[in-house]
Amino acid sequence: MVNILIVEDEKPISNLIRMSLSKSGYSCTCAYDGIEAADILSETRFDLVLLDIMLPEIDGLELLDYIRPMEIPVIFITAMGSTWDKVKGLRAGADDYIVKPFEVVELLARIDVVLRRYNKNDSVFKIGDLDINTYAMQVTRNGKEIALTKKEYNILLLFARNPGRALYRETIYEQVWGEPYTYGSKTVDLHVQRLRRKVGWKNMLQAINRVGYKLELPNEDPI
Repeated sequence: MVNILIVEDEKPISNLIRMSLSKSGYSCTCAYDGIEAADILSETRFDLVLLDIMLPEIDGLELLDYIRPMEIPVIFITAMGSTWDKVKGLRAGADDYIVKPFEVVELLARIDVVLRRYNKNDSVFKIGDLDINTYAMQVTRNGKEIALTKKEYNILLLFARNPGRALYRETIYEQVWGEPYTYGSKTVDLHVQRLRRKVGWKNMLQAINRVGYKLELPNEDPI
């Protein structure tokens, strides 16, 4: 399981991130200041650090200097959103930079990209009755492969990483197609309908009127 350290002094934000990532299959530890984070890092190996810049005791940029020799990828999560702040953070060695407030689905997508860059993603994980191999981009049920197009696979992975969360059509389109959504487009709906049939998620992949879709797993409560 991928192990993530969340270094954020605002506990409501930290708890929201932790719950969201745990729901998506990540193991999470929280630290609320720079010294606590350094102590935890000295004792436990992590696959990724989510790091606020404005921290008590030791700020995020100073802590990044401590983390860099460990070769652990770091994503800054901060309210400091100017272009200069972003450039400064990236030049300091961060792998990505997310400005508050942000959508959890965007955070999950960026985490997935950084982990894949470092080959730290879980190569196989289970969602419902499906096994998803992210290395081979392969989906199976009971050992039998389900043939999906690349777009269908990426939509499936987006829902698998966000169970119980309503995803807007705009969000799905922008995350999967990588371009702005055109209002009124039926592209997302057509792809979701085909995906439903192929993976047998007619009841689990639910349409939400005027919003989009939600993957509702049995016995799972949404965040």
